[in-house]
Amino acid sequence: MSTDQLAQISNYLVGGGFAVLCAAFVCHVAELVTARRQAPVEVPAGAVAVAEPAQDEASAPDRLVGVGVSLTALGTLLLIGGSVTRGLATQRAPYGNMYEFGVTGTAIALTVYLVMVWRSRIQWMGALVLGVSLFVLGLSLSSYTPAGPLVPALNTFWKYIHVTSIMVAAAMFMVGAAAAALYLVKERAERNGTVGPVLARFPVAARIDQLAFRVNAVGFPLWTFGALISGPIWAHYAWGRYWGWDPKEVWALITWVVYAGYLHARVTAGWKGRRASYLALAGFVTFIISYYVINLFVSGQHSYA
Repeated sequence: MSTDQLAQISNYLVGGGFAVLCAAFVCHVAELVTARRQAPVEVPAGAVAVAEPAQDEASAPDRLVGVGVSLTALGTLLLIGGSVTRGLATQRAPYGNMYEFGVTGTAIALTVYLVMVWRSRIQWMGALVLGVSLFVLGLSLSSYTPAGPLVPALNTFWKYIHVTSIMVAAAMFMVGAAAAALYLVKERAERNGTVGPVLARFPVAARIDQLAFRVNAVGFPLWTFGALISGPIWAHYAWGRYWGWDPKEVWALITWVVYAGYLHARVTAGWKGRRASYLALAGFVTFIISYYVINLFVSGQHSYA
C-alpha cells in the first residue's frame, strides 16, 4: 500500500472519528435533556401517587450515557487508527504539525477519559470532555496539513519524548478544565439551592473539585518535563540553543507558571473551590493560546504562521 493511500485512509478514519464523537456528544446532551424532562413530580402531603414511571422511561438517561460512552470509545479508536496510518504514511511519529498533534493529542485525551470512566465512573463528565475535545479537534482539522516528512533538524529522538509528554499533560489539563468548569456550575447551584434534575445527576461539587485537582496534579509534572526539560534539550540538538524566548517557549512557560500557582495555592494556601477553579481554567486558556493562536498567528520557530 502506497503512502498516499495510507494518508487517504488516515483522513477517512479521522473524519469518521470526528463524526462518531459528535454523535457521542449528542447522546450525552440528550441524556441531560431527558433527565430534565423526567424531573420527579412533587406529591402534596397526604396524597397518594397513582402511578410509577415506566421502567424503560426511568432508565432512559442511563441508556443514553451507555450509548455515549460506547460511541466515545469507537470514535477514539478511529482517531487512533487515523493517527497510526498517518504515521505509516509519513514514516515518522504522527505529531509533526498542528493537525497531527491535535488528532493524536485528542485521541490520548479521550483515552485518558475512558480509562477514568472505567476506574472512577466519571461518565457524568462526558458532555464537557467531548465538547472540549471536539473544539480542539476542530481547530486541528481547520489547519489540515498534507502528509510529509519533517525538517531533518527536528527529526531526533527527543522529539518523541518531548511531544508525547506534552500531549499527555495536555490531556490531563483538558479533563481538569472540564471538571473545573462543571464545579463552578454545580457549586453555584448548591449554594443557591437551585440544583435541578440535570445537575443532580452529577456528584457533589466538592468531589468534582477534588477530581480537577488530581488530574491537574498529574498533568503538571508531565508538562514540566516536556516543556522545560526535554523541550530545551531537543531545541539544543535542533537549533544549537536550549532557550531562545521564542513565543511558543514563552507561552509554555506562562502555562507552567499558572498551573504551578494553582497547585501551590491549593497545597500551601488551602485554595479550593471557586478560586482554584478559575485559576485552573486560566491555565487551560494559556494552553489553548499556545496551541492555536501562537501556532497560526505569531511567527516563530515553533509556529506555522
